Amino acid sequence: MSAPLLEVNNLKVSFKMFAGEVQAVRGVSFTLDKGEVLAIVGESGCGKSVTAQTIMRLTPTPPSFIKDGSIIFDGKTDVTKLSEKQMMKIRGQEMGMIFQDPMTSLNPTMTVGAQIAEGIRKHEKLSKSAAMRRAVELLTLVGISNPGERINQYPHEMSGGMRQRVMIAIALACHPKLLIADEPTTALDVTIQAQIMDVMRDIQEKTGTAIILITHDLGVVAEMAQRVIVMYAGKVVEQGDLNDIFYKSQHPYTWGLLSSVPRLDSDKKAALASIPGTPPDLFAPPKGCAFAARCPYAMKICQEQDPEHLPVSGPTHTAACWLMHPDAPKVERPVAAGGGVTHV
Repeated sequence: MSAPLLEVNNLKVSFKMFAGEVQAVRGVSFTLDKGEVLAIVGESGCGKSVTAQTIMRLTPTPPSFIKDGSIIFDGKTDVTKLSEKQMMKIRGQEMGMIFQDPMTSLNPTMTVGAQIAEGIRKHEKLSKSAAMRRAVELLTLVGISNPGERINQYPHEMSGGMRQRVMIAIALACHPKLLIADEPTTALDVTIQAQIMDVMRDIQEKTGTAIILITHDLGVVAEMAQRVIVMYAGKVVEQGDLNDIFYKSQHPYTWGLLSSVPRLDSDKKAALASIPGTPPDLFAPPKGCAFAARCPYAMKICQEQDPEHLPVSGPTHTAACWLMHPDAPKVERPVAAGGGVTHV
């Protein structure tokens, strides 16, 4: 069996602030196989984006620093040990990233063609004319019409959906093995969201690029992902394949996320479910389970000791919850979680 493309082991990332240390990522571990689409979901502030940016070594240092753990890329390279000069050779060529807001990520003073060609010229040593021809091919690949004219436009001359397609083209310019998409459909309307996801799915099928999809939109996850990681307060609380998480989930936080998805077959007058309370302060994370204060099934041990991951329906489906313990009271999974995403 071949080694995974990416192996994250016990990753801990903190930020040194004036008020103290923010423990943004607290022992995250997962693997990503070649050609696989992995989704990381959770509320804002749960550590999704920090995890993704740390894989690319894009978190500013200081204030951020890696406290512990390793990130093994392509079976041999520990990203956490590389210098910035070494990382510059990997970014773009081996790993690509699609950021949340293309308007602030693209350079407003450069044409989109020049921005796409920049990485190609740096990593593949092509001439300017050859790189621009590749830029036209990439704009065609991501579904932009009249690419020969569009390469001479500036970001402000394009719509939000077109700018996001340009970001995808930049990320794919040097045929990376890993593509990280951080909230790629944020701030886009539903129609454009669907088009962007179609583009990403089509490109993934054509190129075989592995994708890490960072999102809070479970509808996007249902369309794209093969495996799902659920994060809360800087930790992985549940992980498994798509069906495991959507139909066999065992963590109350996962139930809450699924129950909050609107259903087309439900009573329109019914109130949309929500998770009460707020996430914990990561300046001083709780001693026990971070979700205990918001969990309707919390027990005394949940406040005192953090649960370990236990297998649920197979070796790849695990959940960190004391309800999995043989001595815990039996709790029925909420009905809403069982089909809350069927019609997304």
